[in-house]
Amino acid sequence: MKKINTLKVATVGIGAVVNIVGTLIAFTFKIPLLMDSIGTIMVSALLGPGYGIVTGLLNSIVSGITFDIYSLYFAPVQIFVGALAGILYRKGYLFGKKRVVGVFFISIASALVGAIIAAYVFGGITSSSSSYIVVLLSQLGVNKVLSVFIVQFLMDYLDRFLAVSLIIPVTKALPIHLKQKLSYE
Repeated sequence: MKKINTLKVATVGIGAVVNIVGTLIAFTFKIPLLMDSIGTIMVSALLGPGYGIVTGLLNSIVSGITFDIYSLYFAPVQIFVGALAGILYRKGYLFGKKRVVGVFFISIASALVGAIIAAYVFGGITSSSSSYIVVLLSQLGVNKVLSVFIVQFLMDYLDRFLAVSLIIPVTKALPIHLKQKLSYE
């Protein structure tokens, strides 16, 4: 985050709004995806991990204050997503066939952190529509933390894969002069 300028601040703002709208859509319609990291991944890809982390944290704060208090508790997940997305994008792990591996690493980290928070802070039940599956697995005798992790990982992987699949064409389509203004070192 060496040179902060208006364009970078605006990009973080746009990313945060994309996250908040995605979160609101998933929350309102009980979609079994989070849709809360599209903007984080986009900003991480364009500006680097630091800006991605800020974008994710803004999403957690605004969503938590306005319509989903649970979002505040899951801010650490956004930190991992922002950091890993920026690093893996830069190293080429979010392109082509490597995307499967890159998204796997992001999903493992975010699912682990999210599962620990969900299991120990909320007993496995959150505002996510996937809580029903956690309850079902727990009723079948699966350990609560493992139940939450399984559901969280599957949901995170699909969610992050879709997010990456959406942002890659966007980042490629940006004009070169804009990419140069946004690039991070």
